[in-house]
Order: sequence, then structure tokens, then C-alpha cells
Amino acid sequence: MAPKTKTPDRLTVEERRELPASAFGIPETREFPLVDAAHIRAAEAYFRYAPDDRKAALARRILARAREMGVDVRSRVIRGWAGEA
Repeated sequence: MAPKTKTPDRLTVEERRELPASAFGIPETREFPLVDAAHIRAAEAYFRYAPDDRKAALARRILARAREMGVDVRSRVIRGWAGEA
């Protein structure tokens, strides 16, 4: 088994468990953590894999958290789902 290395956009299982549900783009299922700039960019990149019925709320959460952290989200798809297009 390959050694586990920590990368900026990956949380350990323990770190993920310690986060409140509100730290996730989809709090109900604890998917799409939005804890820092790297995770916001990862959520933007993987947005297309989110369930359609959760995309509007996820898009709004991504944009809100990005504004708080000073991250520029340029995706027209995310902005469209958030109603900002």
C-alpha cells in the first residue's frame, strides 16, 4: 500500500470528522468541504458531479465562502446555478 501523503486539497478522515456540517458545500451528506482556498477551487472543479437537486444550494455556498476567503470563482456554470449569471 502506498504511503498516504497530505496535499493541500485533501483532508484526513480525522480532520473531516472534526469539521461542522456547515463547513461543507452539501452539509446533509458532508460533501464538498469549503475550508480553505484549495478546497473551494476543488469544489469548483468537481461541481459537475454534484446531484442536480443540490447544485443551486452548493453553488451559492461555494460563492459565499469564496467571497469570505477572497477566492475568485469565475465559473459561469456555478454563477448560473447560483442565480448570478
